Amino acid sequence: MINASDHSRPALRRLLRQKRRALSKSQQRQAAHHLHRQLSHHPLYRRARHIAFYLPNDGEIDPRPLLRTAQRRGKATYLPVLSEWPSTHMSFQRIKPDERWTRNRFKIVEPRPNRCRQRKPWTLDLILMPLVGFDAYGGRLGMGGGFYDRSLAYLKRRTTWRSPKLLGLAHECQKVDRLTLAHWDVPMAATVTDKGWYGQGRTAPTLREERSAGSPKQ
Repeated sequence: MINASDHSRPALRRLLRQKRRALSKSQQRQAAHHLHRQLSHHPLYRRARHIAFYLPNDGEIDPRPLLRTAQRRGKATYLPVLSEWPSTHMSFQRIKPDERWTRNRFKIVEPRPNRCRQRKPWTLDLILMPLVGFDAYGGRLGMGGGFYDRSLAYLKRRTTWRSPKLLGLAHECQKVDRLTLAHWDVPMAATVTDKGWYGQGRTAPTLREERSAGSPKQ
């Protein structure tokens, strides 16, 4: 397992992205199959009626088998859509069988924006989140754009909000010992990999707390 404290955040991102990109197509297909087995019969997934997914990019584990299962079960399925303005905003848009597609500024496929089919995140039951790295305490290392953290920041401000549940999806090789969280990071309920589940447990220290204790800056 990778010791996160041995790397800066940018270096850790590069290392973990290399690991997931190094997986073969066969390994990716197997990982997607095992992820589906891990999650498709879990109560969190079965009870959820409105679920946000993502389309895999840059070696991310593929949730599309789960998306297809959700659609067969009659669930409402959503994908993230980036706004042209403000450029830091992200919405969750319901997808249809005859969906029209485009590529955003990061060259990632997404639905053509349609505000009539977009929902606020607190009206969703479950969000399946991509990530670069994770630990067993709910910590998530993303790509650095902060889109999910900004969209879900209300979960940290309002302790009474319960929706949506946040599950990170990852390859097992993306697990690290312990992430130091920035104060804006929104912790996940759990991370699901092709090998198993990792619950939140204790709250990870924030960057601010570790700097106050004299730990190296990440």
